[in-house]
Amino acid sequence: MICIVARGEVCPLDPLLVNFTDLDPQGMHMKLDPFAWLCHSLLPLCALASAGAQAGPLMWSDNSLSYLYGHNYKVDGTGNDIQQTVTFEHASGWIWGDVFLFVDNKWSNGLSGNDGHTYYGEFSPRLSLGKISGQNMRFGIVKDVLIAATYERGEGRNRKYLLGPAVDLVIPGFDRFSLNTYYRKPDGITGKASGQWQINPTWAMTFPLGRSDILFDGYLEWYVNDVGRKGTSNYVAKSFHFNPQVKYDVGKALGHSPKRFYAGIEWDYWSDKYGIEDSHGFPTDQNAVSVLLKAHF
Repeated sequence: MICIVARGEVCPLDPLLVNFTDLDPQGMHMKLDPFAWLCHSLLPLCALASAGAQAGPLMWSDNSLSYLYGHNYKVDGTGNDIQQTVTFEHASGWIWGDVFLFVDNKWSNGLSGNDGHTYYGEFSPRLSLGKISGQNMRFGIVKDVLIAATYERGEGRNRKYLLGPAVDLVIPGFDRFSLNTYYRKPDGITGKASGQWQINPTWAMTFPLGRSDILFDGYLEWYVNDVGRKGTSNYVAKSFHFNPQVKYDVGKALGHSPKRFYAGIEWDYWSDKYGIEDSHGFPTDQNAVSVLLKAHF
């Protein structure tokens, strides 16, 4: 997940990156991706980002591309594969709030062709009550109060809508810390029950190390309650998803611009992944570590 709003300067977006989500690295050919509509709908947003910092609704923007290689991913693929993931992320700040989106393309080495590939993405705008009202919303460690929304989209019937309150916090030692709370509503075609609540903190911390820095960032998703009737197809179990990354700023260490190129590791712990209860016959408790390369542009 990740990984959330870690981000900074205004950068151009190459339109070829939109097509990149449709690439199959094994056959190296283009294929029709049902998620392409989301990428294409965001082209105007990314075009604004490429215009540079200037007077207007866009305040800042950052785009990144990540590659992960790891093992022990559950449910996807054969359930215990080596998994390779290419992730495009966009984050931006606006005069009305902020936006974060990502698109994951995942390949399981245990399967071949289309069977081994899947995709997943989220689009998450947040409306700042402080910005739109022109009032100072600060009190204590609270920096701002927001209304957060997310649209989740994966293959097949994997579509969900999330809405709820959020706060940005000022905590010593953290570059940023946000706490989002969501009510989750699956699309009617999913056949899953509504009514699950999600608590979603995200954070970033920077530690100097020699000539460069270590960036520790990530997110936590706590799906608080079970919904639906256990033993039926509409049941969704409560679960806990913890996804931190520890990355070294390689670009800065080599004398180049900071916050551009990172190398590190990601830990992906997820109990009852996707709300599927773990069992001896079908294990869904995930404890996976991946090596990570990430470039910002």
